[in-house]
Amino acid sequence: MIRKRMLKTIKTILGVFLVVLSYCGCVFASEESNAESIVTIVKGLDTLWVLLAAFLVFIMQAGFGMLEAGLIRPKNTCNILMNNFLDFCIASVGFFVFGYAIMFGTGNGFMGWNGFFLINATHEGTIPLEAAWLFHAVFCGAAATIVAGGIAERMKFKCYLIYSFLISVTVYPVVGHWIWGGGWLANIGFGDFAGSTVVHAVGGTAALVGTMILGPRIGKYNKDGTANAIEGHSMTLASLGTLILWFAWFGFNPGSTLSVGDGSFMAKVAVNTNLSAVAGSLVAMFYAWRKCGKPDLTMTMNGALAGLVAVTAPCAYVTPIESMIIGAIGGIIVVVGTLFLDKIHIDDPVGAVPVHCMNGIWGTLAVGIFGHKSLGLARDGLLNGGGFAQLGVQALGVATVVAFVAAAMTTIFKIMDSTVGLRVSREEELKGLDISLHGMEAYSGFQIFVTQ
Repeated sequence: MIRKRMLKTIKTILGVFLVVLSYCGCVFASEESNAESIVTIVKGLDTLWVLLAAFLVFIMQAGFGMLEAGLIRPKNTCNILMNNFLDFCIASVGFFVFGYAIMFGTGNGFMGWNGFFLINATHEGTIPLEAAWLFHAVFCGAAATIVAGGIAERMKFKCYLIYSFLISVTVYPVVGHWIWGGGWLANIGFGDFAGSTVVHAVGGTAALVGTMILGPRIGKYNKDGTANAIEGHSMTLASLGTLILWFAWFGFNPGSTLSVGDGSFMAKVAVNTNLSAVAGSLVAMFYAWRKCGKPDLTMTMNGALAGLVAVTAPCAYVTPIESMIIGAIGGIIVVVGTLFLDKIHIDDPVGAVPVHCMNGIWGTLAVGIFGHKSLGLARDGLLNGGGFAQLGVQALGVATVVAFVAAAMTTIFKIMDSTVGLRVSREEELKGLDISLHGMEAYSGFQIFVTQ
């Protein structure tokens, strides 16, 4: 009898134990399931944000197209729009086949070696590889399209297509690897959060080289050295393009956070981006007003773009007040740079060099002047007690990038010039590239002057 009772007690205890164990298992499984769900939701939100940012950056192609079309003559409008349309198509193909592998593939400090066609390509972070590729592909397209403004109204279309492919598969990915792909500049603490150097200094330097090799447009400079104003045909289009670019920059800079988090980081970057643009626009307007006698709309718009370019590198590493200072200095640089280029007879129809090259350099150096280690930079900047260490790294990095891009693009443009010819004929230039190269008009039925 006692033995039966003991067995019954043991069975009861085992039953209770099994019930408790089963319950605990369900709880643990539920907690594990909840944890997996949270990870999935975070990954989904990060991916959604990066994709939305990529879509915004893609809209930059429209912004550049409208801005550049408005600032050139109507007889070349179709050509400049074709350039903006096709350079993104070509950049996307080139970055898919070669560019991403060179930029983010495993390799050495100079370039990556694996991941061509995205086969066996890798990516660090929470977002999928495809989202990362698309985000960086639209950045590549933005760098390529900057050049269209500098070489406007005189480059052969086929040469522009060749250029677009080569910069997308060689120059841009190599520089990107140095800075964002774990290359030698990344390893010494170079700071470029969203691309003042990687995108804008690269595109701006390429524009400068192309403009210098092509030479000025017919009628731009007189024999006595004075410059003639070749007015754009639609300030409406140019204004629309500038505002589109400004809007798209909220994908460019805040999107470079590559994650949502609690939202505070990307909000800070967005505020810094906007304040720098505002400061650049206002200062450029007032400075040009003082220098030239009237408030100039082109200078005002380019001042906003200068502020955007300048803050692109330091937007994550500085305070809002510092971002305004950076943008204000950028506004002065774009006015001084534009007037200087005219004095030395470098014909830049839309101001691509002062906006992107000069302010890309300035924004990169600003990281070493105003940056904060507490905000993610490798070292404090000069004005925050860090001495010249970070500024020295920034100066070394941007000088190397500019020299590399200048040498590479000089080689590319010179080879094209000596083989297929870089510039259209005098007759084609006077007639306009729309009719000469594309057999169409942007404004059919309207009188277009083709002798100036």
